[in-house]
Amino acid sequence: MFIKQAFNYLHDSWRYVVGAIVIFLVSQLGAIPFALIAAFKLMEEGGDLTDLDNPATLMTVLDSNLTLFLMLLSFVFGLIAVVLVVKYLHKQPLVAATTSRKKVDWGRIWFGFLLIAITTIVLTGIDYYSNPDDYILQFEAVPFIILAVIAILMIPLQTSFEEYLFRGYLMQGIGVMAKNKWLPLIVTSVIFGGLHFFNPEVDKIGNIIMVYYIGTGFFLGIMTLMDEGMELALGFHAGNNLIAALLVTADWTVFQTNSILKDVSDPTAGFDILVPVLVMYPVFLGIMAWKYKWTNWGEKLFGKVTPPAQPVPQIDQAEEQIEK
Repeated sequence: MFIKQAFNYLHDSWRYVVGAIVIFLVSQLGAIPFALIAAFKLMEEGGDLTDLDNPATLMTVLDSNLTLFLMLLSFVFGLIAVVLVVKYLHKQPLVAATTSRKKVDWGRIWFGFLLIAITTIVLTGIDYYSNPDDYILQFEAVPFIILAVIAILMIPLQTSFEEYLFRGYLMQGIGVMAKNKWLPLIVTSVIFGGLHFFNPEVDKIGNIIMVYYIGTGFFLGIMTLMDEGMELALGFHAGNNLIAALLVTADWTVFQTNSILKDVSDPTAGFDILVPVLVMYPVFLGIMAWKYKWTNWGEKLFGKVTPPAQPVPQIDQAEEQIEK
């Protein structure tokens, strides 16, 4: 139903191609302030602009809180682009790109958020007390408060952009074109994971970490298809990134923040990568399946997507729904 309802609005293939291009270009505009400010700072300090090609230099030339804000700005631009493309190019109300329910279920968003937030805090606390040498307590009140304000305001926008783009816009677009559910699940999950290939974590840990990123894409995609909406994925993704930014940082992660703890251990490829994908994600899906009584897994994940029997609403009808 979640994918199928895209048939009720303007769903020509070219619209999704054009929409994806527009979203990409607009999100890149949001990266310009970061590039300009970093370049200005580097020149002010007598550095060479070519040094900005080095991610380590780019991430440290500015204050970490300012860097985080500027990094997240491009995602805000991207989210705005998604909303405008959905509304004006497809004449689709945002709720229809979010869920198959009549309105967004905020209870589901909060459940997804708290599930990963509580799990991350508990597991980090256990690891901190079990392996104290792996962490440095770096809490400083003022920098942390500034970080918290930026993170609480901006990270949910960043994760919402990624969810609306992959589990919403592209999931529906590929689904109505392919007329099935398995292809959009695979394509969006692989692209989502693949875009993390240039993260510094890949250089530190190796390509095996892509199993985690692509696996996370599949996890969020399965969650969306089984629940017939993005609410759980929206909450889970926001909780994962927000708690990670506030709780623990490391020199080799994409987000280097004024968090409470700094992980100084040497990350290991294998156990740390496979446990979330092969153990924790299935457990999370089991908890959600129990709570929300998911059934008919085969149909929801691999079934066909057929156009509705009713005629597709005309543009003026779609616009009327948007206004309502």
